[in-house]
Amino acid sequence: MDARITLRVDGRVRPVALDTRTTLLDALRDHLSVTSPKKGCDHGQCGACTVLLDGRRVVSCLILAVACDGAEVTTAQGLAEEGEPHPVQRAFLEEDAFQCGFCTPGQVCSAVGMLEEVKAGHPSDATDDLTGPVTLDDEEIRERLSGNLCRCGAYVNIVAALHEEAES
Repeated sequence: MDARITLRVDGRVRPVALDTRTTLLDALRDHLSVTSPKKGCDHGQCGACTVLLDGRRVVSCLILAVACDGAEVTTAQGLAEEGEPHPVQRAFLEEDAFQCGFCTPGQVCSAVGMLEEVKAGHPSDATDDLTGPVTLDDEEIRERLSGNLCRCGAYVNIVAALHEEAES
């Protein structure tokens, strides 16, 4: 069965008709030609398809697009403003936090979402003090990004980029 939905993708209203079984990832890539989120495992385990859905990070391969009708979807491509990279994107560039680049869009979206979670005071499994502000040490960053896999092993530089961004 097909459904007509509207997504706001990277600031643009995008109406689309698609099968109700279509994932958000497939809607973005196959129906709207938004190729920033990557199809890695297609099981929600690698994080290559991570986007921000109404400001919260999600793996788009596990969410049905019809459940996102009217939602704001931000991809790594949509994080840039007026042609300027988002501060997290800039930090990734400055720290050389990518090699092949396949996982980078998902890593960047996850990092942006993670930094917002920290600002809001949301703890992770690695957070020691559940009542105070979250300190972004290496262990905290690694725990929060554990759902994003990098086969090239650029983790050291990714963690360095997030330290840089968290301190600014």
